[in-house]
This record gives sequence, C-alpha cells and structure tokens, in this order.
Amino acid sequence: MKILITGGAGYIGSRLVPFLLDLNYQIIILDNFYYNQTSLLPVCTNKNLKIINGDVRDEATLTRALKNVDLIIPLACLTGAPACKANPDYATSTNLEAIQLLLRLRKKDQKIIYPNTNSGYGIGTKEEFCDEKSSLNPVSLYGILKNQAEKLILESENAVAFRFATVFGVSNRMRTDLLVNDFVYKAITHKEIILFESHFRRNFLYIGDAVKAFHFSIVNFEKMVNNTFNIGLSSANLTKMELCKIIKKEIPSLVIKEEEFSKDPDKRDYIVSNEKIKKVGFEAKVSIQKGILELKKSYTFINPDNHRNI
Repeated sequence: MKILITGGAGYIGSRLVPFLLDLNYQIIILDNFYYNQTSLLPVCTNKNLKIINGDVRDEATLTRALKNVDLIIPLACLTGAPACKANPDYATSTNLEAIQLLLRLRKKDQKIIYPNTNSGYGIGTKEEFCDEKSSLNPVSLYGILKNQAEKLILESENAVAFRFATVFGVSNRMRTDLLVNDFVYKAITHKEIILFESHFRRNFLYIGDAVKAFHFSIVNFEKMVNNTFNIGLSSANLTKMELCKIIKKEIPSLVIKEEEFSKDPDKRDYIVSNEKIKKVGFEAKVSIQKGILELKKSYTFINPDNHRNI
C-alpha cells in the first residue's frame, strides 16, 4: 500500500512514519518544514520513503503527491488554539482550504483517515460523556476549522475520521505546548504549576496509541469507513488538578497553586466516551504515568522552549 502523509514531519507524523515504514508500507511525505524540523532524519534514507518539500496548499505540488497513492493521512495543520488565533489566515488556508483542495483533487478510490480533535466538544454537560453523536461546541478557531474539515471529508465518503484526545508523549518533532507535556516541563524546571479553573476536564491520549490507531484503521478500514471515532484513554478523563496530582507523584518537588482571579484562555471542559472505537476492536492503553516518566527523561537533554507551537 502506498500512503501519502501530509505534514508527516510533525509531532505525530514523526512517530507515525517510522512505525509504518517498519511495517513495509510505501510512504510519501508532503511537508513544508514550517518549523525547520529534522525529525525524519533517522528514516530519510529508507527505500520506501519519498519526501516532497512543498506546501499542501499548492495545487501542482499536491497533485504530484497524490499520484498513485492508495490512502491519504492529512496531518498538515496549524495545530492548537493559540497558534491559530495568532495567525488566522494561515490557519484557515492550511486547516480548511487545503482540505477542500485535497478533496477536489483526490480520486474517489483513494481512502482518507483524518485526525480531528475532540476539542470540538468545547464545553460539555457536567458528568455527561461526549460521544460521537454529541453536539459540537468549539471554543476556538482551531476547533471550528477542524470540525468543518471533518464534515467535508466524511461527506466526500471513503473516509474515516478520528477525534483525538489531547495527545502527550515524546516525539522527534517535540511539542511542549500540549497540556501534559507542558505541565511536566513546568514541574521540572519551575517546580510549580499555577492553575486557572483547575476543575476543567478533558481526555488524554499517548502519542504511541495515536499512531497505533492509524494503523488499526488502515487494516480495518472497511469496518470503519464513513464513521467518526473518539480516540482517547478511557482512564484519563481528568481535571487539570487531577493531572497535576498524578505528575506530583512522579515529581514530588512540584508545588501546585491555584489562582482564583484569572481565567483559563482555553475554555474546554468535557469528558469523553471512547466506547465506539472499543467496539470495533481498538483501545488506547498507555497510561499518563508512563508518559510522564518518558517526558521527565526527555527533558534532561532538550530545551523545551525550542519546541513550542507558538
């Protein structure tokens, strides 16, 4: 199988690409290397990998990348609410308009596996799990654009959409703006975390489990086609305070403080059901605790301030 991965040198892509190459898939990467990352250096000489240094928004480049591929994984994205708020035009052209171009150019027999975010649930109902039929109430431009793209992709058919929980863990293209990654960094370097609206909840997902979800969908595409699936760790529907207490168990020097007079700029607050994907046969398994230990080890030799998305 020949797979096109746009944005394949990014945070998830730089874990996904080596994983699929190890399984002998033929991989084409289309990436503009927006962050000047060298995350694919360990696999760049693999005979089954082709890298196109180009922009997913360019019609000629995308047309060339799509030639003869069987499946498309569109990872190219300006990721996260702060980054999209800071550059809304770039976010719109990359996160939505490039998807519209992709759908216009792709052949109907070319499958798509699309990674959305469950941040589209926005502010959920207290103690009521958000499932794939729940209302979408995105609180950021990032969530709005991703939901619009998901809708277009599913309407085009021959596609599967994921709604990923907040991803955590180590990658060759590291991101430390993600909540768990950020909190562990602050626990190690500042010895304290200041929480705003610490009762806000969300679901979490280890990056390796996200990668395995893609492969599971490739293998089981016909059982999943034209459906959306929440992908998260069912044991990790956590408030920010609960997350901090788990981190403190691994980093006892951490001091947790609450600030009552400030507002969290990220208003997401929901709990998520992952039962639909479990019924198909996939379950995320790697714990928050294991991810924290990996992050502790990685932060001993990288400068996290060089790996933020904003």
